[in-house]
Amino acid sequence: MRRILFLLGFLCVFVLAKADDGHLLWLSAPSEGTCEVMTTAQETATLHLAKAELRNGYHGTAVRLVLDSTLHLGEGYRVRTAGQPTIWASSDIGLLYGAFALLRFQNTNAPETDKTERPFFALRMLNHWDNLDGSVERGYAGKSIWKWNEVQNGLLSESLRSRLTIYARANASVGINGVVLNNVNANAQILSRVYLEKVGVLADFLRPYGIRVFLSVNFASPMVLGKTKTADPLNRKVQAWWMSKAKELYALIPDFGGFLVKANSEGQPGPGDYYRSHAEGANMLAAALKPYGGVVVWRSFVYGANHKGEDRVMQAVSEFRNMDGKFLDNVILQSKNGPLDFQPREPYAPIFDQIHQTPQLAELQITQEYLGQSKHLVYLAPMWREFFSYVDPSGLKGIAGVANIGDTTNWCGHPFSQANWYAFGRLAWDPRLTSEEIADEWLRQTFKTSDNAFLQPVETMMMTSREACVNYMMPLGLHHIFKFDHHYGPEPDGFKASYPLEWCPVYYHKADTAGVGFDRTQATGSGATAQYREPYASIYERLDSCPEEYLLWFHHVPWSYRMRSGNTLWQEMCHRYDLGVSMVEAYRNFWNTDVRPYVDDERWQQVDGLLQVQLDNAREWRKVCLDYFQQFSRQPITHY
Repeated sequence: MRRILFLLGFLCVFVLAKADDGHLLWLSAPSEGTCEVMTTAQETATLHLAKAELRNGYHGTAVRLVLDSTLHLGEGYRVRTAGQPTIWASSDIGLLYGAFALLRFQNTNAPETDKTERPFFALRMLNHWDNLDGSVERGYAGKSIWKWNEVQNGLLSESLRSRLTIYARANASVGINGVVLNNVNANAQILSRVYLEKVGVLADFLRPYGIRVFLSVNFASPMVLGKTKTADPLNRKVQAWWMSKAKELYALIPDFGGFLVKANSEGQPGPGDYYRSHAEGANMLAAALKPYGGVVVWRSFVYGANHKGEDRVMQAVSEFRNMDGKFLDNVILQSKNGPLDFQPREPYAPIFDQIHQTPQLAELQITQEYLGQSKHLVYLAPMWREFFSYVDPSGLKGIAGVANIGDTTNWCGHPFSQANWYAFGRLAWDPRLTSEEIADEWLRQTFKTSDNAFLQPVETMMMTSREACVNYMMPLGLHHIFKFDHHYGPEPDGFKASYPLEWCPVYYHKADTAGVGFDRTQATGSGATAQYREPYASIYERLDSCPEEYLLWFHHVPWSYRMRSGNTLWQEMCHRYDLGVSMVEAYRNFWNTDVRPYVDDERWQQVDGLLQVQLDNAREWRKVCLDYFQQFSRQPITHY
């Protein structure tokens, strides 16, 4: 009988070891640890969390926590791992961040260290595009994690509390310190008393983890809610309503972060409806929040309003350049990394060159709206590092990431999409980290292995995945040739007379028998190159100096144009599509052979199935796009 019980027990352990549903992300599983945490610091909710993380996750016998305000570390910390492991900080949140850093050093087998770190950016924020009905705009991992019906009488349900504890731990582990709870296409009801009380409960829960809550607001909220007859920002009744709402908000949430606003863009109301400027609209809201220390984050993603007919990628600069310096000091301008819309590859947005007096946030998209969504393995850190090679992080107030988080068990849909949440947080903490360093950290913590036979090839797979995606979707500067609305799959022939032209793929590639690409030069095109600082304005202007990865973004290029490889443009396009597909074939072959011994069955099978989906879609992209563009090139499709 004992032998049978022993074998059953062994079998249970084996099965549990071989199954991992990903719900803990890269975090350590809570356990009854033996680590003693020593500190003389006064107990706070945040300090309690730091001690719990160490007791449950640190493998050593003791850790010392020292709170010393004279160190002036802000949210930062000093961690020494040699001898008696010690964490110093000047704030309790610094101790929590330091605790997670110590665990990261342990779980990645880092060498002994004595390291002091401070966050590079003041604001490190997730933007959730979650709707009050539970849907998530551009969400590919289930429904919203904010279960509003499970927030009742000032309390979270036990299931919601358990789920959000993992969410909060994950964010704190990478230093994310702000979350916008709701979609930028905002429902005005979020500002009703019923919802504000629920927001307050979430804010209380997230606060010990160092996370401040923000809300997206509909600019016309007082009118939508029936409190005013207008939303004109210069109307005194409108101003009074926002001031009253701010007072109500801060009574419930004293550390409320502020408002995120999408205005006069894609049908959203804004100050332009009353012939007022974005500055006048933002300043009205900023004045209401200023007495409480709140900020207004105003998105520059604006097109089709005051500059209709102008090249879409130029409109943000055209709209905001002359308002620079006219915003109140608690207004931050939030701009997407590229001038269009989160494409697999874009040049950096020139608004970062043109705005000098208004603080700016860079908006990155963690959810892969245009990069295969939760069906494709695409590691985004190289794309974001590429952006920071053009835009100096020291000129930014912070970064915001459009979250890829939902209520699916593993949070992000694709197991490897978790790496993009992790990478965003790490780059928000320190944009100087390399993509390779971040990938290595995530792999070691997520798959619980330090075997280089697994780490090195999988890291290579991650590091090349974004370039593979660019190649099988839109190489050489092609852009926005996705299927309408959902943006999954190719539709280079896309045109709908009922849609704005700038939503149609044919607007962007302008293929004809002479060539392909959007002429954005000053000499013969839209003049978008003039919005860039030197030397990039001149580099992008000339066909012979424009980087090939941006070639068709800035130039209409003949099919016979000779590329640096020696191929004609058409031959190079065929080669790039083939290369992208071949890379995904290699990923799947590798996953089916060398990787399998290192990955639990559940995640292995999920990734394997998704790699087949990705491969099928990559082949679709190649066939549809080459067949379409061949009509214009009139040359044979050559496979390499």
